[in-house]
Amino acid sequence: MRALVTGAGGFVGRHLVAHLTEAGDDVCTTDPALGGADITDAAAITAELVDVAPEVVYHLAGWADVGGSWARPVDAFRANAEGTLNVLTAAQEAGVERVVAVSSADVYGQAGPDEMPLTEESPLRPSSPYAASKVAADYLGLQAWLGHGLPVLRVRAFNHLGPGQTDRFVASALASRIAQAERDGGTTLTVGNLTARRDYTDVRDVVRAYRLLAEEGEPGEAYNVCSGVDLAVQDIVDRLLALATVDLELEVDQSLFRPVDTPVLRGSHDKITAATGWRPEISLDTTLADLLADWRSRLAASS
Repeated sequence: MRALVTGAGGFVGRHLVAHLTEAGDDVCTTDPALGGADITDAAAITAELVDVAPEVVYHLAGWADVGGSWARPVDAFRANAEGTLNVLTAAQEAGVERVVAVSSADVYGQAGPDEMPLTEESPLRPSSPYAASKVAADYLGLQAWLGHGLPVLRVRAFNHLGPGQTDRFVASALASRIAQAERDGGTTLTVGNLTARRDYTDVRDVVRAYRLLAEEGEPGEAYNVCSGVDLAVQDIVDRLLALATVDLELEVDQSLFRPVDTPVLRGSHDKITAATGWRPEISLDTTLADLLADWRSRLAASS
C-alpha cells in the first residue's frame, strides 16, 4: 500500500510511519519540518499529493495544543479546518483511494458523566477553540464523502501518550518534570487540575487502529479510538510517582489550569472493534514506564 502521512515529523506521525513501514507499506511523508508542504498552502499540498500519488493519505498534521488555542484561536482554526480542507481537496485531485482524517475526542466537549461512554452518535459540543476547529475538520471530511465521493474515514482519537511525546500534554509533562527532578535533585512536582478524567491509549495501539481503518473501515463513517476507561490525572500522577527514584511533593500551579476543562471524557471503541477487530493491547503502566524512561534518556542526552 502506498501511503502518505501528513504531520509525519510529529509525535504520532513518527510512530505511524514506523508502524506502516514495519507492515510493508511504501511510505511517503510530508511535514514542513521535514522539508514538505505546509497544509495551509493549498497549491503546495496539492502539488505534493499529485506528485506522490498515494493510495492512502493519513492526515495527522494540524494544531494539537488545546490550551494554546485559547490564545491563538485563528491559528488553530486555520491549521485544523483550512488545512484539512486543503488536504481533502488535494486528495481528490490526486485520486486518493482512502483518507484517514484524524480528529479528536475534544469534539464531544461538555458531556456529563451520565452520557459516558461517548459513542460516535454522541452530540458534538466543543468547549475550546481547538475543539471547534476539530469539529470543522471532522465535518469537512464528511462533506468530502457526501459531496464528492472522496472515501474519508473520520477518526476521533481520545487522549494518547507514549515515548516521544512533547511536554505540552499532561502525562508527558508530568514525566518530564519527574525526570528533571531525578536529575537535578528536585523535591516538588508541579501539577494542574488533578480531577479531570480522561481516556488514555498508548500511541502504538493508536497507530495500529489507523492502519486497520484504512484497510477495513467504512468511508464516511466516524470511529472513536480509545481505551473505554477513564482515569483522573491524579491517578496518572500516582502511577508516575511510583516509578520515580526520588520522593516528590505535589505543588499546584494555577497557570496550568485551562479556562474551561471538560470534567470527564470516556469513549466506546465498540464500533472500530466491530469493523476491524482492534482493541488496545498495551497497558497504561507499560506506557507510563516507557514514557518516563524516554524523558530520562532525552534529558541525559541534553546534559
